[in-house]
Amino acid sequence: MKRQMIQVKMTKPVRSVVILLTIAMLGITACMQSSDCSSDKVFCAALVTDTLGVQDHGMNQDTWAGLEESKTNGLVDRIEYIESVDTRDYEKNIAYFAKNGFDVIITSGVGMRDETLRSADLYPDSVFVGMNQPQAESRPNLVSITFPEDQMGFLAGALAARITKTQLVGAVCETSGIDSMWRYCEGFRAGVKFIDNHIKAQVIYNENGSSEKLFIDETWGYETGQTLIQRGVDVIFAAGGATGQGALRAAVEAQINVIGAERDQAAVLGESNSRVVTSILGSTSFEVQDVIRLLREGNISEVRSGQVRYMPLNQKFPESLSGELDVLLQQLLNGEIRSGVASEKP
Repeated sequence: MKRQMIQVKMTKPVRSVVILLTIAMLGITACMQSSDCSSDKVFCAALVTDTLGVQDHGMNQDTWAGLEESKTNGLVDRIEYIESVDTRDYEKNIAYFAKNGFDVIITSGVGMRDETLRSADLYPDSVFVGMNQPQAESRPNLVSITFPEDQMGFLAGALAARITKTQLVGAVCETSGIDSMWRYCEGFRAGVKFIDNHIKAQVIYNENGSSEKLFIDETWGYETGQTLIQRGVDVIFAAGGATGQGALRAAVEAQINVIGAERDQAAVLGESNSRVVTSILGSTSFEVQDVIRLLREGNISEVRSGQVRYMPLNQKFPESLSGELDVLLQQLLNGEIRSGVASEKP
């Protein structure tokens, strides 16, 4: 059967309405295209968080702040994030942005390392940035950003040595089988020794923990913190997610000074808490902005070592102590002082 073309003779008013509708639709289409990440003219960047979410007072939050600054400064046209509810969602969440044409996809935390590497293989048109994700393998579309845990631990150890009254300080870390955890706590030991070789640093690793409780064994962390307190330790440093936070909570309850890592522990434990001396973190926001700038210039390496920062010291400590930390941090960054900690456990 042949189809017949139906011709409609439009009056002038009808033609005017159609023209106006057409213009309106073209305008809508233009607006949609202006944020279309598949367009070469639109640069899009996204964040996939781990299960801590974007308001984690740590790496996720700082990464998102870096993306917001990048957009404000005109480096990025469109930014979005997805908060992962379950670890099984990681690859699905990454794939959402890759399939929608996002130019840069940032994943946060060592727990997403494997998913980021696999996604880089599956979606070669996107560039993946793994925050705090040391990779054994390289990919042309994968940027691995790590932070010098040995320097962060060293700074914490030096600070602990400066404020201890009992001459006993302690560190609680996840298993030493994870190189980053080993660098944190051995860096802490080295920092204490740098200030005063007579101060004893007691470092305890979660060596016999279950793999299912990796980074989430708060009970072990809490009990280990109590053990250190009973031994006379009056400053505790901890690293290793919820495992480390368990130790910090035990110390705070016992009115012992604590030094945090990975997140702003004063905010996590409660803003009114007066026992958090500071938290030592990677300068994630800065790294995000710098990486995006370099990517747009087409000049970036596959591996980057990020900078270190610390939260403002608790006000009960003198400003001169902050000045000492600033000098020490600068000396660590420019190589005048070295922690002496190897990149991997021997």
